[in-house]
Amino acid sequence: MNQDNLQQQLTYSQKFSEINQLLEKSAALWQVRAFEVNALPWAEDFPQLAEAVWALADDELDGLDAEQSLLVKALSPALNQDLRALGQDWDLSLLTASIAERTVFHDKTVNDKAGVAEPSLADNTAAQQGGLSFDDEAHFSAHIKGRKWQQITAFVQHLPQLNLPVLEWCAGKGHLGRLIAKARGAEVVSLEWQAPLCEAGQAFADKWQLSQTFICADAFAIGAEHAATNTSITTVEARVKHASKANPLTTNPLTALQQAVALHACGDLHVRLLTLATEAGTQALAISPCCYHLIQASHYQPLSNLAQQSSLKLSRHDLQLPLQQSVIANPKQQALRHQEIAWRLGFDALQRECRQIDEYLPLPSLKQSQLSGSFTEFCLWAAETKAVNLAKNKDFEAWLEIGRQRQQLTRRIDLVAHLFRSVLEHWLILDRACFLQEQGYGVCVGEFCANSVTPRNSLILAQKMSV
Repeated sequence: MNQDNLQQQLTYSQKFSEINQLLEKSAALWQVRAFEVNALPWAEDFPQLAEAVWALADDELDGLDAEQSLLVKALSPALNQDLRALGQDWDLSLLTASIAERTVFHDKTVNDKAGVAEPSLADNTAAQQGGLSFDDEAHFSAHIKGRKWQQITAFVQHLPQLNLPVLEWCAGKGHLGRLIAKARGAEVVSLEWQAPLCEAGQAFADKWQLSQTFICADAFAIGAEHAATNTSITTVEARVKHASKANPLTTNPLTALQQAVALHACGDLHVRLLTLATEAGTQALAISPCCYHLIQASHYQPLSNLAQQSSLKLSRHDLQLPLQQSVIANPKQQALRHQEIAWRLGFDALQRECRQIDEYLPLPSLKQSQLSGSFTEFCLWAAETKAVNLAKNKDFEAWLEIGRQRQQLTRRIDLVAHLFRSVLEHWLILDRACFLQEQGYGVCVGEFCANSVTPRNSLILAQKMSV
């Protein structure tokens, strides 16, 4: 971080409050279920914005949706007009602000305390290979998709050099942990609940003589009262056997003298890590959150005192908003996605007529192969799945046309909501950062790779501060 700019930056709590204020004021624009409405639900209060989104051609929408700055540029003039008419003033500059600009706590950064590299894309060959030789890199990256390997190596490049044992959370086969063990020479414990993944990961670690050990356990069952004495299990074979029976640990695997890492641990899983780490006083954490909507409760449970004071009540549906950006979908994938939505909306209109109940009826996930069939076949499958009697309403082409018309509406509702997707993600990340600060950690928030590698590129670095 540039120390000359330090005084000009806001603390996480101040920035959280600004973002929270914007989200509370704008909730009508982004807390919307597009499939459940038949018109722009906010059009009366925001007529200029409504006119602006309907003025956009259908073939413009994907391009705008893929690039936040273009989306804000296209819609913010109309939104500002409506706000002036309403006598309101929103800080729309937050819609394009980067999380990497929010990297200050008190008057020192984590960088200053621990020599952490400022979170940003390390765009060089050594970074991309995670410090491995060319030959080793070929082995360590085998069977990992290209972008995932880029994410792993970039994540490792941004870990502070603390010379601490490492606990890898939700490890899978331990790809992240094995790179840390090899490139950093650290002792790594990888926690994963799926026994076959533990077994495969341990086999690789043993083959390469890495100081990496797997613990097979359910993260949510750690400390469960019914746990047996299975923390004494020492062999991976024994741990695998116990893991197949939903093995609970009797004690917290996190300790004070440890660095905990988690790359894209979903929803409650990374929240569980934060809870266990702060309880243990774990010295350092590095977390990249993902899939905020995968939670056990029906609504989001705020972590920090600040977030608990917010009037926002976030459903699982709301928590999916930050994930609604694809920077990697190719034209064929986009076309299939649009086809699927039109079909779902067409059947939705059909089932409302057949059931005489004006409410959305969710369908299970589709296999991509089903999209190569006809809309008629899709309707027959959906009707059977949901026990809908189609009766005489079998002019499927007419219902498909209704679906396409409704899709024009839902795409525009979603487009406006997407103005706020990055802001909502920043709210969620800053909730975690503020929580860690409240627990006595110095925190640095940034981006560990480019958005083109993964939109889930935020990185939270935290280090326990000495009293």
